[in-house]
Amino acid sequence: MEVILSVVPLEWGGIGSALLAGAIIGLERQIMGKAVGIRTSSLICLATYLFIAISFAATDAFFTSRVVSDPSRIIGQVVTGVGFLGAGVIIARDGVVLGVTSAAVIWILAAIGVVVGVGHHMLGILLALLTVLVLVGLDYMESGFKWLQKSVDETLIHRGKNGHSKNGSKQHDAQSNDEERKED
Repeated sequence: MEVILSVVPLEWGGIGSALLAGAIIGLERQIMGKAVGIRTSSLICLATYLFIAISFAATDAFFTSRVVSDPSRIIGQVVTGVGFLGAGVIIARDGVVLGVTSAAVIWILAAIGVVVGVGHHMLGILLALLTVLVLVGLDYMESGFKWLQKSVDETLIHRGKNGHSKNGSKQHDAQSNDEERKED
């Protein structure tokens, strides 16, 4: 039975921490109706943990055989791969870029996976909670302060010199901005 439950060279604590950290962030995204929900977030965090933990285990094995390996190269490759994932969720529609926050969430999920992978399990969970605080807190601030509700890009794209949108309606601007905020 012990052999079946063994995950050597990984640790159950690391696996659990990565899954929990991903689920914490994914739950917020899913509740808010955003991309990158619980499953995706948990898998990104877990996969990053696996790459990092395995690279450290491989490095230990290589050192005993006098072959030198560098785990930081694996971290660099993870960063590159996550960049492609993030780029895949960013879209442009009618001159407005959507999905940047989801891409940033993917970025932080991978970073948390690295933190857990190098052995800082509790720090990974705390960073997940901090991430949710940033996502929820800034969303609350943006909805409470009118001047924070529009990005510079949206203002430049949707408004002409007279302060109206391309179709001339300020009401249309407000409706469009509300719809765009819900998508990201």
